[in-house]
Amino acid sequence: MNSRPPVGPSRSTHPPRSSHPTQSLLTPERVKKQRAASLALYIGLVLLALWVVRDFLPVVGWAAVLAIALWPLLRKVEGSRWLTGRTTLIAAVLTLAIALLVVLPVGVGIAQALREAHDLTDWFKAAQENGIAMPDFIHRLPFGAHQAEAWWQAYLTPPLRDSAAMKGLHSTTVVTLGRHFGARAVHAVTVFAFMLVTLFVIFQAGPRLSGALARGLQRGFGEDGAQLVQRMATAVRGTVSGLVVVGLGEGALLGVAYFVTGLPHVALLALITAIAAMLPFCAPITFSLAALWLFSQGSVASAIGLLVFGSIVVFVAEHFVRPVLIGSSTRLPFLLVLFGILGGAETFGLLGLFIGPALMTVLMVLWTDLVQ
Repeated sequence: MNSRPPVGPSRSTHPPRSSHPTQSLLTPERVKKQRAASLALYIGLVLLALWVVRDFLPVVGWAAVLAIALWPLLRKVEGSRWLTGRTTLIAAVLTLAIALLVVLPVGVGIAQALREAHDLTDWFKAAQENGIAMPDFIHRLPFGAHQAEAWWQAYLTPPLRDSAAMKGLHSTTVVTLGRHFGARAVHAVTVFAFMLVTLFVIFQAGPRLSGALARGLQRGFGEDGAQLVQRMATAVRGTVSGLVVVGLGEGALLGVAYFVTGLPHVALLALITAIAAMLPFCAPITFSLAALWLFSQGSVASAIGLLVFGSIVVFVAEHFVRPVLIGSSTRLPFLLVLFGILGGAETFGLLGLFIGPALMTVLMVLWTDLVQ
């Protein structure tokens, strides 16, 4: 009898071949090398991308600082029943509000300067023809009065038309400085405009961006890394609150002092003082110059009172209020807060005022994990 062929798939004694010929060549060592090469490629591409947009990194940094500071307000507004789902409208309103908070004070200052430009021009022309009269307070200086009088008589009392100082105003150095100032002003306006656009995009992304960042941090750095980044964001938010709130408070209190002592342009001086007070230890420059002007007008008691009051306000604000506002949110001691603000400003400029405390928070967290 003829044997019938077996029904069903035939079984072979040879092992099945892989559908991917290269899979059998992927040894553990080769896989490890491929992962290392992929990591190096990713890092290189990221560094290249950062190098391409290096001029816009400060723009992104300022937008990130403002977005972090205003994020709780954004979430609260988005939770409103009337504004649910209107992310574009919310982003546009918040961005416009920030633009007005910056543009309006600058516009007020420029308008005030233009109003004073006519009087300043007349005074400058008179100084060219007749010199600058010696003020009376120089005679009342407690020391150095004779030297100051001699210097004033030699350089400022004669007509300034032919003086070396006036000739220097027309030199190429002044022209170069003017061009440099103009270029810096154009650069600042450009950075501000791009920052507003970036901030609008961040606000418009809203919860989607927040959720994506949270998932990316947890996948990339784990739970501890995500919490560390959250603490850094809290440090930035606390620093913004401390600098802005304290600056506005100092400007308001010193504005009252300016009004009491009879200084002109009280609102403009208070605004300048508030902006200066947002930077650590810069407010004394403004009220000291105001006190010097009072002293030059013969108001010695008002000048001394302004100096004493301003010193007390700045001492309390810088040594008690600001460290509490920043340190309570970041859980940092006063010394680290101070080092973070000043060191960050020295390293990264104005943006470093907010980056510094965040980096000090990282240092504090690492130190706490080390000693525990």
